[in-house]
Amino acid sequence: MPDDSVVWAPKPERAARSNMARFMVRAAEHAGRPFSDYDDLYRWSVDQPTAFWPLLAAFADVRFQQLGESVLEDGDKMPGARWFTDSSLNFAENLLKFRDARPAIIFRSESGIRIELSFADLYHEVSRVASALRAAGVDSGDCVAAFMPNHPQTVIAMLAATSLGAIWSSCSPDFGVNGVLDRFGQIAPKVLFTTDGYTYAGKRIDSLEPVAQISRSLVGLEHIVVVPFLNSRPDIGMVDKGSLYEDFVADATAIDFESLPFNHPVYVLYSSGTTGVPKCIVHGAGGTLLQHLKEHALHVDLKRDDRLFYFTTCGWMMWNWLVSGLASGSTIVLYDGSPMHPDAGALWQLVEDEDITVFGTSARFLTAVEKAGHVPMKHHRLASMRMILSTGSPLAPESYDFVYQQVKDDVQLCSISGGTDLISCFALGNPLLPVRRGELQSRGLGMAVEIYDENGKPRTVGTRGELVCTRPFPSMPVGFWNDPNGSRYGAAYFERFPGVWTHGDDAELTAAGGMIIYGRSDAILNPGGVRIGTAEIYRQVEKLDEVVESIAIGQQWEDDVRVVLFVVLRPGLELTDTLEDNIRDVIRTNASPRHVPAKILDVPDIPRTRSGKLVELAVRATVHGEAIKNADAIANPESLDYFRDRSELLVH
Repeated sequence: MPDDSVVWAPKPERAARSNMARFMVRAAEHAGRPFSDYDDLYRWSVDQPTAFWPLLAAFADVRFQQLGESVLEDGDKMPGARWFTDSSLNFAENLLKFRDARPAIIFRSESGIRIELSFADLYHEVSRVASALRAAGVDSGDCVAAFMPNHPQTVIAMLAATSLGAIWSSCSPDFGVNGVLDRFGQIAPKVLFTTDGYTYAGKRIDSLEPVAQISRSLVGLEHIVVVPFLNSRPDIGMVDKGSLYEDFVADATAIDFESLPFNHPVYVLYSSGTTGVPKCIVHGAGGTLLQHLKEHALHVDLKRDDRLFYFTTCGWMMWNWLVSGLASGSTIVLYDGSPMHPDAGALWQLVEDEDITVFGTSARFLTAVEKAGHVPMKHHRLASMRMILSTGSPLAPESYDFVYQQVKDDVQLCSISGGTDLISCFALGNPLLPVRRGELQSRGLGMAVEIYDENGKPRTVGTRGELVCTRPFPSMPVGFWNDPNGSRYGAAYFERFPGVWTHGDDAELTAAGGMIIYGRSDAILNPGGVRIGTAEIYRQVEKLDEVVESIAIGQQWEDDVRVVLFVVLRPGLELTDTLEDNIRDVIRTNASPRHVPAKILDVPDIPRTRSGKLVELAVRATVHGEAIKNADAIANPESLDYFRDRSELLVH
């Protein structure tokens, strides 16, 4: 009998030509036995890490400057395992190994700017910036930072810095001054790249004034490089230590790629951290490169004729993930601006204009397009698009319906899940497997992902629990910044279940080998001692046309917890008794009576992180009158005022 949950299946000929199929043949030769299916290959990749990861490196053509014999030391320790300890490479060299006339970067802005750089152009421009950074005294281990939009010069500056062995970190220019200082103030960059401003939703927004404020507080900052964006030659007089980009860069020369240990730091990323100053998460070059190549080449089936797009800012790990597409020789497409400007068709038109093959977005964007009533398949030529990637929050089953009914009926829709902490994914797409409604297709190769109960025991298939990883993987953080004994790092991931990475997601493994993510486990509600995932509530509420989006929290109430739901309604609508009844009915009918909120209140806006994730913990703290220690991590912190106002209505 056909499986009604299957909404897409790979064509046999396409699957047979995929990189995953080719890798399976290579792995079978190495293992001395054939693999019966993906699950068999997956189990081998987890059980034989010292065979799998070197084979992957060879398959993906990782350019080592020195390849030693050691693959994994202290592999029984987590944290503490060490990868490729006698090998060296350069991260930037691997992203610049192609130097031909094929397009490497295509940039589009909402204001109509288009820039295209070939791989040869990219190498040339990186060499100019690398020479200038070296002349400015930047050395291996120094920090170089960016307060930049998603622009080609951001990629160029990152590659130039990492070619020297410098450590790269970036924030998007919509961060407030305090938010930037909370991040860059910890790592003390020697050079800061910025633009004179950026555009968003039709507005021109200045960056020079906040940069001037930032520069006065950053200890150790020696140079600020301003890339013209809003103006061809902006006035940078207010920026101390500032130079225009063309005045800073040097003549092009061959890049002298620094030979560095496999785990040499390459990126500093930041936790969303609404409960304190963001954690500075340090990622190693080799592990980041290996993971990204695995995910791109095998799970996304990325090839040289692909055009990879992800809607992201430079402050989200998906920017780092996107840029690594250069290592596979594909074209990366950058976009700067609002995804809904001038309307909900903006990014779908980008797919049509630039022949994008892999389109990356978020669950929130897909819901917003559907709510706007836009039907992409009616208005755009999407023939080139073979895959849609979605992350940031769980992708509801109804979003699968929207994609296959209103976007493209033969596209591979891949919900992917991982995070800043591992700069990659635990579960994602797979060119060999069908897509099932509401499920992530498979666990990633080499990732020993399991589901634990509250006592640290493995859950059976189909049972919800805590997403964990039981064995080391190369893209585990090198550590946290200013954490010399590793105590904060250990507490972040290994405190609950010693020796096991606890990720903080509420999830289950499915009988088909896939995974369902219900949301963050710290956002689980427990009314009457029953675990309820907030995503289960959102999925039902947002079916209603009157509701744009929603957020649910657990409020302490009479020695228990009660569910409180906040909704954003369409403009002009009011939260009437009838609408409240409809909301409760749809939740009761499609979820359970336990999911029905005790209180429903309307708000004009809902707080989110800059990567689009709901900030349930901040709302819960606000409702309970607790302080929010790092409101700058929230993209729209002013929205919390609405919840403070509504808290007066939650005393009865």
